[in-house]
Amino acid sequence: MKLSELYNKGRTIFSLEVFPPNKRCPIETVYDAVEKLSQLKPDYFSVTYGALGGAAAGKSTCDIASYIKEKCGTEAMAHLTCINSTAADIDAALELFKSHGIENILALRGDINPDLEPKKDFPHASDLTAYILSKGDFDVAGACYPETHVDAESPVEDILNLKKKTDSGASHLITQLFFDNSCFYKFREKCAIAGVNVPISAGIMPVTNKKQIERMVTVCGASLPPKFVKILQRFESDPEALRDAGIAYAADQIVDLISNDVDGIHLYTMNNPYVAYKIHGAISRLL
Repeated sequence: MKLSELYNKGRTIFSLEVFPPNKRCPIETVYDAVEKLSQLKPDYFSVTYGALGGAAAGKSTCDIASYIKEKCGTEAMAHLTCINSTAADIDAALELFKSHGIENILALRGDINPDLEPKKDFPHASDLTAYILSKGDFDVAGACYPETHVDAESPVEDILNLKKKTDSGASHLITQLFFDNSCFYKFREKCAIAGVNVPISAGIMPVTNKKQIERMVTVCGASLPPKFVKILQRFESDPEALRDAGIAYAADQIVDLISNDVDGIHLYTMNNPYVAYKIHGAISRLL
């Protein structure tokens, strides 16, 4: 099923994100997490691009997406990045996805690696989006940034680039994580004014430890509202209390978003079923 069809159902879509194996997370633990998370009956999973790099990255992403579809009976969306890929690389990845029945793709530029010279074929995610759609019957989603992409010169430029992405064929969008819902609502208004009229799922990441949030804020530039800062300051020396407070904060965000007619909730699970279960238990009746 193409995910764009889900967003026409007139309800809040609930999706989960998982990541492929890395040095600290072997493939067996990923499959175990996926099986447990699938019990929550999400509308779909997204699978981030493999941490192993090169062809292995696409294969691990495809293997997990295929497992989710075939073994868990849930639709899956595979991430695909382009900044370090040639057209031939993308062609190979698309053929692999197609052979495994993966028809939903999240098209991303990807992070710039200072040790690698970027390829020239796809400078932007909008270029990748158009290329994927020219190569087969895929449904392509895009990423968006409520608080502006860290590489954008201005919020206006970022919204204009997002419009290019949807004009290139992105059928729905998923936001980077944020902790202040007012940022999302302002962003949604700007999108409507700019003519970005596709469904937008709100990306929510429950914070379970202080190092995690410090790393993510550095990477994506998300702001921390005073309420959230107080939670960090109050519970930073008590890991279990901070975990529970982070879960409660994420659930509160989701309740508010659903009350304000968000198109979807995309939960960044960090492959942690316990946290996902706790949040789902608090909001399941609202979906």
